[in-house]
Amino acid sequence: MTDILDQSEVDALLAAVEAGPGDAEANDTGERKIFTIDDRVLPDDFEIREYDFKRPERVSKDQMRALETLHESFSRSFGALLSGFLRTIMEVKVASIEQMTFSEFTHSLPNPTCFALIDCEPLDGTMCMEVSPLIIYPVIDRLLGGSNADLFIPQRPLTAIEMRLVGKILDRAVAGLKEAWANVKEINFSVTDTESNPVLVQIVPPNEVVVVVSFELKMGNRAGTMSLCIPYNVIEPLIEKLSNQTWAAYKRQSRDTKVRNTLANHLDAARVGISTILADTTIKLNDLKNLDVGDLILTEKPASSPLSLEIEGKRKFIGQLGQYKGNRVFRVDRPITPKDRV
Repeated sequence: MTDILDQSEVDALLAAVEAGPGDAEANDTGERKIFTIDDRVLPDDFEIREYDFKRPERVSKDQMRALETLHESFSRSFGALLSGFLRTIMEVKVASIEQMTFSEFTHSLPNPTCFALIDCEPLDGTMCMEVSPLIIYPVIDRLLGGSNADLFIPQRPLTAIEMRLVGKILDRAVAGLKEAWANVKEINFSVTDTESNPVLVQIVPPNEVVVVVSFELKMGNRAGTMSLCIPYNVIEPLIEKLSNQTWAAYKRQSRDTKVRNTLANHLDAARVGISTILADTTIKLNDLKNLDVGDLILTEKPASSPLSLEIEGKRKFIGQLGQYKGNRVFRVDRPITPKDRV
């Protein structure tokens, strides 16, 4: 059974409420303190933060930054897919990311709109994606050969033909999501249903916490928004993996691998100079001045001795000098080692 306040505790509570912070008492040292209902004192500089129990923050700031970085990768991939599909430049970028309740998210959307439910196997639950009519109708007009010059945005649900065209856009969106989330977990995203009135969709309870990632889409002089709603219960099994440190390390590793592969591809076509030294010897400067055509320079190296092949001045291989189809050649026998004295 819970504790019941007696009359003295009720009076102390009412007195504390009526007094307010301006009526704080001073102690013997002159330091002002504020009394709580259980007669404990707190200093004036004690930090008090407001907490809204209707909107608890269940995802940490580091995890929110990791989600933002993940969906920035999705926005680049999705923008490239749309640009190729529409044969025009489509810019997609993350506008904001925040936590809210599902009811706040649905009530902030226009009606009618393009609202799609996305299954995310093997995770439990459903995500949802909303695309603003301000950009979805120009995209449909583009697919049907229009110019978007004097396009009127109708206030009505999408027709069956328009939904078939929008389905091609959503297919590319889920493909981009699968590619972006593959760095965390292999997830098979698929569109299961569409709706024009978002208030009619209840994938989670109204007070459930969701993460909403807002995107800005631009196509020529047309712009609109797209929102991805991720319920907390969907990503809860992966929440520990969404730390900013591990995600930054992965991004750095993947970036280094990509740069390394790019450099390797360019270096494959680069030209390098190779040379081989037949022998080393010394002669007097007077003999060098008197050298003439046909003179012989004697060395202590036998003609059958192996030679070293130098690449840009660095010794790399050991082999023999020979002739092939009338041309002088160098036959590589093996790589050179530090112990070789060739």
